[in-house]
Amino acid sequence: MKSSILLITPPFTQLNTPYPATAYIKGFLNTKNISSFQCDLGIEVILEVFSKKGLTMVFEKNNLENASISENAKRIIALRNQYIITIDPVIKFLQGKNPSLSYLICNNDFLPQASRFKDLEELDWAFGTMGIQDKAKHLATLYLEDLSDFIVECIDPHFGFSRYAEKLGRSANSFDELYDLLNGKLSFFDEILCANLSKKLEIIEPKIVAISVPFPGNLYSAFRCGQLIKKHFPNIKVAMGGGFANTELRSLTDKRVFDFFDFITLDDGELPFELLVSNLENSNLNEFKRTFLLENNTVVYKNNSKRSDYKQSEVGTPDYSNLLLDKYISVIEIANPMHKMWSDGRWNKLTMAHGCYWGKCTFCDISLDYIKLYEPITANLLCDRIEEMISKTGETGFHFVDEAAPPALMRALAIEIIRRNIVITWWTNIRFEKSFTKDLCVLLKASGCVAVSGGLEVASDRLLELIEKGVTVEQVAIVNRNFTEAGIMVHAYLMYGFPTQTVQETVDSLEMVRQMFEAGIMQSGFWHQFALTAHSPVGLYPEKYGVKKNTESLGTFANNDIFYTDKTGIDHDMFSAGLKKSLFNYMHGICFENALQFWFDFKIPKTSIPPNYINAILEKDELVFAKPSTKFIWLGELPTISFFTKTKKGNSSEMASLVFNTKTESNTIVLEKKTGIWLLEMLKLISVYENKIWTFKEIKDHYEQNGLLDFELFWYNKPFNGLRNFGLLAL
Repeated sequence: MKSSILLITPPFTQLNTPYPATAYIKGFLNTKNISSFQCDLGIEVILEVFSKKGLTMVFEKNNLENASISENAKRIIALRNQYIITIDPVIKFLQGKNPSLSYLICNNDFLPQASRFKDLEELDWAFGTMGIQDKAKHLATLYLEDLSDFIVECIDPHFGFSRYAEKLGRSANSFDELYDLLNGKLSFFDEILCANLSKKLEIIEPKIVAISVPFPGNLYSAFRCGQLIKKHFPNIKVAMGGGFANTELRSLTDKRVFDFFDFITLDDGELPFELLVSNLENSNLNEFKRTFLLENNTVVYKNNSKRSDYKQSEVGTPDYSNLLLDKYISVIEIANPMHKMWSDGRWNKLTMAHGCYWGKCTFCDISLDYIKLYEPITANLLCDRIEEMISKTGETGFHFVDEAAPPALMRALAIEIIRRNIVITWWTNIRFEKSFTKDLCVLLKASGCVAVSGGLEVASDRLLELIEKGVTVEQVAIVNRNFTEAGIMVHAYLMYGFPTQTVQETVDSLEMVRQMFEAGIMQSGFWHQFALTAHSPVGLYPEKYGVKKNTESLGTFANNDIFYTDKTGIDHDMFSAGLKKSLFNYMHGICFENALQFWFDFKIPKTSIPPNYINAILEKDELVFAKPSTKFIWLGELPTISFFTKTKKGNSSEMASLVFNTKTESNTIVLEKKTGIWLLEMLKLISVYENKIWTFKEIKDHYEQNGLLDFELFWYNKPFNGLRNFGLLAL
């Protein structure tokens, strides 16, 4: 198991699937024949604690005579034997290894229940249509959350299943609080983490440990890992990279950070990390790419390499080997369809394109390279990577983690997936742009796409223009309808509190969202409050957006989230509870008839949005007229053809009957024999399995070259247009 490099994801990220950063770097290192080993310490620590042995330790560590603990904690202590008995089978069930346990879990007398179960009857309507496996997953999740509540109250206040000491990493402009905690006593989880890491280091004997820190909830544990290595394995070099460093540590000056790390790299990690390896092999090289280090007792930023970053075609396929893929646990935390996908099931992570093809949204860190530098991958290469990952992981679920997947590449990818007969389930993040026509959505669905998430943000055309989102509310509604009718779930990221947003606009935005859910064109959503970040256009040019930055909040450590004042003076926090409560109900198809005032305990203005605004948009006829350059493909099966003679008023005509079969129904089209034969030939030519994609003009020319007349009359007649429901797609 010895390896020169150890790649680590520290606690905690997701329970159901590994965060992909180390797999991406390992895949790249494979292309350089550099040996590496990776581990997700988060899932390893969770499985150690949430086991019969681990819970026994938890209850032994707690002071059972502590009279100051809550009644809920006392109840859990009283039921400790039931928790210890049930924990191992529950974890196995959540790992997919014990599905029959669902029947026991769904009986109220199997799992011990504490405060998380108090609203169980209220949730029956929300989960009434759920299958027994999903219902059992939700109940098992509540059971784990009860234990989490107990641990937070009685053992470790910093614990969370997908984060640890997260508040210390959020807006941590000073390193003082984190530094003081790190120099204090090890917590219960620290002890388990350090023991686990020490064993790995002794077995693997790496020269470099690279720690990925994607989120604030990983930061503390990353520093604990660095601290352990520096103290007990001083010959090992320690590097940090990842999303947190990329956004938060770009102005780092606190030299105490380098008591824990030797290097901190920014942005794409492939070349910076390769150079770190080269520098350690050749100390005279002194060539770095976007790297912080300590030199002459001062923090310096070195970017003296003349080499360009690797293209996406050169970075290799993400490699998930070494990770405990069969040990991750699927949970269902809340009744939100997209959050269920996020936390339930194993997803291979891939990226269609580096950066964002739009790159204009004013709340986003578009000045940073990971968004600014757009570079797509070819559909062929993506499918090669998909097939390679399936063969190595055995998993066919894919989450494309793009900032915004480009529609043209999604189309090409979908065609290539279908051509190769690859059966996968996939989802991604998009912009709700007009390129997502009905036919494109049908194609994406046919390739295995089951869900998309996108930013509706503030559902106000004025604010969408100020955000430079490049969409309108009307456009979002139409695109959402197209996805929904194709059978693809839509999740919307929603925002409130954007600079200059008025109370009226917040109310109207909620009304737009209410109407979209009532119309059935949106299935999931989540409200986020606007946060001002240093590298966004609002952060860079605050005066343009009526914002005043508090520069006193800037410090020597993490500087990304910035305190600010909005010239409107509105306290947007007060809307949080009402927005989220209303959305929870709308997602479950209820309370649409309630006035918006119902959700708030303070006076709000009436909405100015007409009650049928969204429905009026959806009722507009979508006229589809093909341009000469419009591309067509046939997605369905080829029809069977038979011939007969039709006699009318003594005149006989040779006719063709074409029967089109889908998985669920059949349809028959009757044409003149010559036209029917031509259509069958053309469907073969424009089949999705053929390499050439035909344009409308080419199809028309082919029709006329075969001596057939009145192409437009044929193309736009009602029977032929029925083929749009059976696999004829205009792209």
